[in-house]
Amino acid sequence: MTSNTMKPVAGEAEALLFDSWFDPIEDGLRAKVRGFIETMIEEELTTALSRPRYGRRQDGEAAGAGVVGHRHGRRTRRLTGTFGPTEIVVPRARVVGEDGTKSEWRSAALRAYQRRTLAADALIASTYLAGTNTRRVRRALAAVFAEGVGKDVVSRVWRKVKTDWEAWNARSLQHEPIVRLILDGTVVRVRLDRKATSISLLVVIGVREDGQKVLLGVKSMGGETTEAWRAVLDDLIGRGLRRPHFLIVDGAPGLEKALAAVWDGVPTQRCTVHKHRNLLAHAPQRLHEEISADYTDMIYAATAEEIEERRKAFLRKWRLRHRAVAGSLEEAGDKLFAFTRLPPSQWKSARTTNAIERLHEEFKRRIKTQTILPSAETAAMLFWALLASGQIRMRKVDGWQSLAKPITSQPVALVA
Repeated sequence: MTSNTMKPVAGEAEALLFDSWFDPIEDGLRAKVRGFIETMIEEELTTALSRPRYGRRQDGEAAGAGVVGHRHGRRTRRLTGTFGPTEIVVPRARVVGEDGTKSEWRSAALRAYQRRTLAADALIASTYLAGTNTRRVRRALAAVFAEGVGKDVVSRVWRKVKTDWEAWNARSLQHEPIVRLILDGTVVRVRLDRKATSISLLVVIGVREDGQKVLLGVKSMGGETTEAWRAVLDDLIGRGLRRPHFLIVDGAPGLEKALAAVWDGVPTQRCTVHKHRNLLAHAPQRLHEEISADYTDMIYAATAEEIEERRKAFLRKWRLRHRAVAGSLEEAGDKLFAFTRLPPSQWKSARTTNAIERLHEEFKRRIKTQTILPSAETAAMLFWALLASGQIRMRKVDGWQSLAKPITSQPVALVA
């Protein structure tokens, strides 16, 4: 039997898609980049020395402050930017300071030991944030960086983000006009002591007076305990966060206890989506559709009076049909209906923690390519960076125009 398998010739490289896509505009532009950068640095040095290359001061001409010096040769530097890699020739000079000490002239445009432009680093970091792991960034950016970027370069660029992350964590919240908080946690897997470990990311989103949502805090903790949430809240309060007017939570006992300890009396809304899941967990599969229909009719009724009426009907029905379902609804108490204390235009945004849930979903989609993150700090920093870089944008809450209206004193009646 004859085989038709083609064996590659030794030393012959396999052509890849896009390899033959020659662009004369890109090629011509990159050829001009080298001259432009060299001219820019040369002019910077000329300005610093107050004279061009080979220039001499006239007799009696005074030197500028701190710019006495002389050129002494050139050196070659390799620089990678969004224009690709290029080699440039950089002038050198010795300058004499006001105190008489001599030092090597440093260009403000091209930093010492700089190998990539800031735009190139931003492109690498953005590609990583878009959902590409460190190894695949090389292939993703091969068309821009002719020689590619290794995973070690991606890691070094990512570490540069840490400075901005630390500044964001230490920023003052004293002047943030926050009126509402949304709090929730999610579980991610990270590497601790060379073992895959599940940790919790505790996330706090604030709603400003103009309705704009903003990320206030994200911390990696061992779980959603009272102590863990209290540490997050104490950090926010310590940086000047004001007492909010309204809280939205997922119903975790540890979170509710922590909130009661620092902001007792603030109206708190239990997420109606989380409670829906709890109700279904208390019933067999054959009852799920009926429970969902009754629950939806109750939660999404048009007025507080209709919600109260349908809540009583729900409890009367399910106490007879399946008492555990009615008991689960009663467990939430008036916190499940706190949204009715707000103007109806705000109900959609105040019923659930969906604002954070959507962030969690996008975050999980982003880290799907990595499965396990390298550390707990990286997990929190990556969550923040997705928002800080604009990869994820948060819009204003529905009904923001009525945020200034006062909250009423009592939601629906709880007597069934």
